[in-house]
Amino acid sequence: MWLLPHFARLSGFIIRLYYRASRSGAPVPPRGPVLVVANHPNTLLDPIFVAWAAGRPMRFLAKAPLFRIPVLGWLVRASGALPVYRRQDDPALTEKNEDTFLAVHDALAKGSAVALFPEGISHSQPELAPLRTGAARIALGAAARVGRAFPIIPVGLVFRHKDRFRSEAHAVVGDAIAWDDLAARGASDREAVAQLTARIERAMRAITLNLARWEDERVVRAAEAIWAAAQGADASPGERIDRLHTAADVLARARASGDPRWSALARDVTVHARFLSILGLRARDLEDREARRTAPLAGGRLTLVGLGELLLATVATLLFWIPYRLTGLLAAAVARDRESLSTMRVLGGALIFLAWIAVLAGAAAIWRGWPAALATLAFAPALAVAGLYAAEHWRWTLIGARQWVTAHGSDPRIAALRARQRDLARRLDEALASVPPEPPSARG
Repeated sequence: MWLLPHFARLSGFIIRLYYRASRSGAPVPPRGPVLVVANHPNTLLDPIFVAWAAGRPMRFLAKAPLFRIPVLGWLVRASGALPVYRRQDDPALTEKNEDTFLAVHDALAKGSAVALFPEGISHSQPELAPLRTGAARIALGAAARVGRAFPIIPVGLVFRHKDRFRSEAHAVVGDAIAWDDLAARGASDREAVAQLTARIERAMRAITLNLARWEDERVVRAAEAIWAAAQGADASPGERIDRLHTAADVLARARASGDPRWSALARDVTVHARFLSILGLRARDLEDREARRTAPLAGGRLTLVGLGELLLATVATLLFWIPYRLTGLLAAAVARDRESLSTMRVLGGALIFLAWIAVLAGAAAIWRGWPAALATLAFAPALAVAGLYAAEHWRWTLIGARQWVTAHGSDPRIAALRARQRDLARRLDEALASVPPEPPSARG
């Protein structure tokens, strides 16, 4: 398990390189037994994201077929993962799960952190899949070895576009689940297993975005952006996820009420978002407070440091455009579904970029000898990463400047859009205040 002590740090580098990743919530206890439960929308990138969010060495339960894949299986074993034998993979091997459960109990008893994905599958559905009982059975079985209830920590992974490079991704670390009253009942108590599974599901739903259908995501994100812009709300990812969760919950309860006003509001919010998209604007660009923040930003880039950053981005783009394109083409050809596309990009990209750096080093050796080749091997990876961030900084600066010019120019449509947005924010406030409350049974 040589990789286990370094896995969280390595995961942080990978996940923040591929996504614009962030995390929020209480820290995972740094010592002692912990069971982490997370949703599973993005195959092999989910353990990487969870490991970074947790910030401590963590052993994952992984489906058994992964252990048989060349190279990948070696890495999975090196990270300390434990195999899970699923019926859909090989029904004859499911009895081996008893050995896996005993190994997990032993790891927790020794103070390790263990993580698993209770949905049992990676998927692209708009809400959590029904949870399997494995997490509850593991916790109840391990409690006897540990001698007490230990923290069960939910982690929610929320992606803006999980199959896009450098899109937004956020991990929410939830509060520990209360289960002291169940700990002594054991894994053979079916009622205790059912109760703990229900508590785990409620905790996971509280920190993930759950929708009736994917079409609702546009409405929910647009409503949150409109309301946050009008209120000048905290734009940090964690706060935004909380508001998205509230918006999704309000939408579901409003739809269940059957009141036609909510359908009209959802339609108007969607239409407004479409107009903003056509103009290349965000809801917050229509507010004066955003103008004061954005106006000096582009000018600040026109300095020697900013121009040096632009040069760095240009050189890196020219040097690494070929492997970047090859990575995208390879992943699109190999990935079987949307869940595995980003995983294929990360795995394929690592191999392609390493090969490309070797080619650059060979070219440097021919041109200037081995010292140049060694320098290329040492500095090319850093140039690729630094150039990526430099290019992204300039891209967002230019986009922000264009948005500011559009929002504060002489186009008469902007004033009408601003007035419509403030009216929508008022109607959203009314909806939030008057939507039927959540039933107590749903809150648990």
